[in-house]
Amino acid sequence: MIYFDNAATGGFKPDCVVSAATAALKAGANPGRSGHRLSIACLERVYTVRRTLYEFFGGYSYDRVIFTKNCTEALNCAILGTLKEGDEVVTTVAEHNSVLRPLEFLKARGVSVEYAPLNAEGELDAEAFGRLVTHKTRAAVVTLASNVTGTAPDILKIKEHLPEGCLLICDGAQACGHVLIDMKALGIDALAVAGHKGMLGLQGSGALLFSERMNPAPVLFGGTGSESNNLNMPDFYPDRLESGTLNYPAIVALGEGAIYLKENMPADAQKVIDMTGFLCEKLQGVHGVKLYSKPNPYGIVSFALLNNQSEFAAYTLSEEYGICVRGGLHCAPLMHKALGSDGLVRASVSAFNTMNECGALVEAVERMCGAQHSDM
Repeated sequence: MIYFDNAATGGFKPDCVVSAATAALKAGANPGRSGHRLSIACLERVYTVRRTLYEFFGGYSYDRVIFTKNCTEALNCAILGTLKEGDEVVTTVAEHNSVLRPLEFLKARGVSVEYAPLNAEGELDAEAFGRLVTHKTRAAVVTLASNVTGTAPDILKIKEHLPEGCLLICDGAQACGHVLIDMKALGIDALAVAGHKGMLGLQGSGALLFSERMNPAPVLFGGTGSESNNLNMPDFYPDRLESGTLNYPAIVALGEGAIYLKENMPADAQKVIDMTGFLCEKLQGVHGVKLYSKPNPYGIVSFALLNNQSEFAAYTLSEEYGICVRGGLHCAPLMHKALGSDGLVRASVSAFNTMNECGALVEAVERMCGAQHSDM
């Protein structure tokens, strides 16, 4: 099989990531839950990964690096743990349901939400975003890269439109690991990270990094290994937001992914841009294909086969050509509505794919479109 579903989860893991996860499974201890040497060693490794991510993303302090099971949980912690009745929020139509659904939940509880549109080119427009911001806007919630088309907003320009007290919360699911993200330089208050996509880690891993301007309340309650006599959650981070046993193998694997990317990300990003550029150019020229993406460093190329439902096209690519892609709405319904789409085929490449594989996808789409025309 040719794997082009990396925006859902990375299909290839570097050897260092696999080795770290395997060694963690063999450790067999629970970090921070006991006083014996194995437990303490695991806890120290967890804090090493906190420092690694804090440095990798230009964070604010390593104790404000919270481990989650995915980017969705990180976004829920940031959004539900921070916003309250009477707050005003500005977001975009390009957001994933991991943003839209928590905000929809809050709308029913007295939070006002405005959605910035796309411009005529199908991109996020900082000026349009800014027109929705008022002096009372409590938070801006913005994806760093659309999981549908790979379009990315200008975060610095968006930041210019925000009042001093407004928090900038960013969904980094599709951007983290593909491009350099420096939270302090960009003015990001909270960054939600998916561990299993561009960061090259395992499924079941994610993180939330946040600034001193934010003090999110817990949305999950339980054991932390600290202050066990306290029936309330501890009032210090990271314990305040980390209930229950941590996914130790996934955390150490995520740390190794970040270390790998420190050395390889620039070259890998160029490979991805080259492959998305190739796919965009070739698919644009196929009669019967409508392209929705431009070359991008996130590996996302989405398109429609005219008169062919996206889910059926994805199924055909899998069953007849051995190519893994994703069809449908990609958990981003407002983006598809803004694009006038009822579903797209999304091919998402990584630096571990090849130009030959990209050529195989183009050839398969050409054959499908040719068969489609012959049936008409």
